[in-house]
Amino acid sequence: MALMKTWYTPEEIEGQFGIGRGRLTQWVEEGLVRVEREGKKICKVNVDDVRLVLQGNTPKS
Repeated sequence: MALMKTWYTPEEIEGQFGIGRGRLTQWVEEGLVRVEREGKKICKVNVDDVRLVLQGNTPKS
């Protein structure tokens, strides 16, 4: 079984999905997307969560 990368930098998310930092931050604040932080800085973003939000498969959609 191949393992897929699930944590991306915010820049990688922006490049792959065209999502701006402001929108990503909003999703994080709403609890829709999990992140890893260094202090207050978002370092890694869970791509599976991003895909779920984009598909509309979230509790708030």
